Amino acid sequence: MEIEKKKVIGSKLFEELDVPSIYEYGEVTFGEKLADIFYFDVIDSVRLLETHYLLHPECRHLETKTKIYRNIILGSYLIIYRIRANRIEVLRAFHGSRSPRIIKQVRKVKI
Repeated sequence: MEIEKKKVIGSKLFEELDVPSIYEYGEVTFGEKLADIFYFDVIDSVRLLETHYLLHPECRHLETKTKIYRNIILGSYLIIYRIRANRIEVLRAFHGSRSPRIIKQVRKVKI
């Protein structure tokens, strides 16, 4: 059985706030080389969602009957995405220590 290929779209918050913040934190904490490696891990994980969107578990903070909210666990980060009929929407990336209350606000993110 072949999985339907879907276009992956990142939210403005994910692309302009979350990814740069993750990189900057990694650069300050671990150095430029490791920050680069983690940055490319994030980008590759998101790119693979095109065909692997059902591979990751439902986000336990955003449970629904249809399981449209899922998350990639990458190191200490959760990359939360939403499955739509014709696309995958990457909503936000959070450090795992963030409050579930903050994570639940992802439902309101517009693409």
